[in-house]
Amino acid sequence: MQSSSVSPRLVVAGLSGDSGKTLVSLALVILARKCGIPVRAFKKGPDYIDAAWLRWASGSPARNLDTFLMGPERTSQQFLTNSLPSGLNLIEGNRGLFDGVDAHGTHSTAELAKLLKAPGLLVINASKVTHTVAALVMGCKALDPTVRIGGVILNHVSGSRHERVLRESLETTCGIPVLG
Repeated sequence: MQSSSVSPRLVVAGLSGDSGKTLVSLALVILARKCGIPVRAFKKGPDYIDAAWLRWASGSPARNLDTFLMGPERTSQQFLTNSLPSGLNLIEGNRGLFDGVDAHGTHSTAELAKLLKAPGLLVINASKVTHTVAALVMGCKALDPTVRIGGVILNHVSGSRHERVLRESLETTCGIPVLG
């Protein structure tokens, strides 16, 4: 069995559903393949539609990872058994980063990221906001400091000025890079 520290991994998460996680996940998987980087894709939860898209983009089966249905041990084993020791292992989250089956976020994307020791890429719908995005990201960081947010992708940016303000706000206030 592979060590959990061997397989490179990234969780694509959002602040809510419809943030653009699937589109960003597909783009990253396709880009990795075009660059000659081996890639495996996973989907958090019992989702078959996004898993089918991820299979198409990666060229290999996209496995579901669901701590609610499978338990943490089996979920971790599913990832370790099917992940690549090198390349990119991308896990697309579902709903918002901390959304789970209860008010504590049990079985959330954040909990899966911690279980797999995976950094998160946060996809944010930036429509009609500027500095408030920093408050949202700071809230995510404060809610659970053990969840590693490695970068942010901004979706629905209205132009270069909007991007500049968002980027400056996030990078100076939160210390998290805007990657796209």
